[in-house]
Amino acid sequence: MPEHTGWPTRDQPVMNTPRVNPLVRRGSSAERPYDVMVSPENAGWHYSGLRVVALPVGGRVRFVTGNDEMLVLPLTGGCDVACDDERLTLTGRRSVFSRVTDFAYLPRDSVVTLRAPNGGRFALPAARAGRKLPFRYGPAEDVPVELRGAGQASRQVNNFCTPEAFETDRLIACEVLTPGGNWSSYPPHKHDEEGPGESCLEEIYYFEVTSSPGGGPGSGYQRVYGHPDRPIDVCTEVRTGDVILVPYGWHGPSMAVPGYDLYYLNVMAGPGERRWEVRDDPAHGWVRGRWAGQEIDPRLPLTSVRERRRL
Repeated sequence: MPEHTGWPTRDQPVMNTPRVNPLVRRGSSAERPYDVMVSPENAGWHYSGLRVVALPVGGRVRFVTGNDEMLVLPLTGGCDVACDDERLTLTGRRSVFSRVTDFAYLPRDSVVTLRAPNGGRFALPAARAGRKLPFRYGPAEDVPVELRGAGQASRQVNNFCTPEAFETDRLIACEVLTPGGNWSSYPPHKHDEEGPGESCLEEIYYFEVTSSPGGGPGSGYQRVYGHPDRPIDVCTEVRTGDVILVPYGWHGPSMAVPGYDLYYLNVMAGPGERRWEVRDDPAHGWVRGRWAGQEIDPRLPLTSVRERRRL
């Protein structure tokens, strides 16, 4: 299928636009029926998007993918997915902290219905796409689980939709779980230029945090910063349902405060070849050299394909 021409081409760089508001608090982007609704149009960029929808017992939602390729990623619960004339069932999970989940790929120009017999919450990562690929199932057993970093920079990365793991046109997505007290997205890095060792990608962070033993909400922190000619400056508390948009600049660390595990879903897309390559901030890249003498946090992995009995 030829490249669609209704958006910037792969040769057009991601725009440095002041219209991008990097901090999207829980509920501030809600657009019925979605709790989170980030699109290229309302974000002020070109490629990456994310929706999150909560469905009651027996609830359903119907939508058209349009110019986007999308995924269905269960956050809680499972669902039946109908895409045009095809159907599949996602087992899902109790929570993002309970197991690695299965997922579904939705082609562009498709009519989709999700139905949740027992209710649930579902993330719909999206990217503008030129090719229409097949509707597909992603088994949890096939998701590469990576333990990255060491010491207090140890974290778990579920590479369910990275270029090496799953084919899409532009969309890249992964999950990161950081034990309480640890840092991830560290050293700070960027991917806002096309070149050797770096790809140009808009990135979305969607956060969830474990609760206290009494049920109180947990929190973490996120840092994003830029250059003198491309300013951006974020250092903020994040809670479940919050979103950070990274149009350009250095991002990291993501900080999990002691006692509260941190989850985030990363959604990325850009104008060039589908690859995920980053450049560390030269002021902090030396930290990687310290990891060789440290152990990975023994609390990891936090999840696997088996459901955890206790959270």
